[in-house]
Amino acid sequence: MLEERVTRPSVRIALMASFAALYIVLSFLSPFIPAIGLPEIKIHIEASFASIFGIILGPWLGASAAFLGSLGTLLLRGASPFDLPFVINPAFNAFIVGLILRKKWKMAFTIFALTIFVFFLTPICIPLTEHWFVGVLSTFDKIIALLLIIPTIIILNQQKSESGLTSSSLSLLMMFLFAFIGNQADAALGNDVFALPIVYEGIFGISLEITRTLFTISPFIYPIIRIIQAIIAAAIGFPLMKALKRLKI
Repeated sequence: MLEERVTRPSVRIALMASFAALYIVLSFLSPFIPAIGLPEIKIHIEASFASIFGIILGPWLGASAAFLGSLGTLLLRGASPFDLPFVINPAFNAFIVGLILRKKWKMAFTIFALTIFVFFLTPICIPLTEHWFVGVLSTFDKIIALLLIIPTIIILNQQKSESGLTSSSLSLLMMFLFAFIGNQADAALGNDVFALPIVYEGIFGISLEITRTLFTISPFIYPIIRIIQAIIAAAIGFPLMKALKRLKI
């Protein structure tokens, strides 16, 4: 197998709880980036670490740890209606990355692709004949991340056949790629959620036209933010994986 499985249920649960707690701690230590035009939305740096949860714990436990961490952060830092719609996004990050490393990359690819496609069915892009460019601008970086799954799997399989690669010996570059893919999956789901009228109009109180404008200008900034998130996640996740390997976990 590509990853070293943690077989004892007690160890799995302990790791899940530990990572959820780590997420909450990091939420108090990490800075956040306000969304363009919407300071109520905060891009939390700690959410990028959900990719590492997926690598270590797999799709289900990794997603559970990320969700508990995200929910705990929301409650402990003061529940906000502006953050509530996006509480499951870090879990989606961990889920997609975990599926890829569980040799279920086709499932991950399909789910990620559907998440991107759904955005084109929201009021932001309808009618498509008039607003197709909004969908393209808002999803081009997500599509790049989606397509990166294929070369990532090819490189991963090559490294495995040559050196018996396990998840705890992933290179720093591979950690970056997985973190970038996972964070873009998070962003794709965030697009879908924010594109719902109950969210952009009901919670944030902004019109459809303003929302379209925000989606149109966001691609000039957010891809850079996702790259920075992936770099931070890889920089922290790489030594963490090495430490867990030394502990034989």
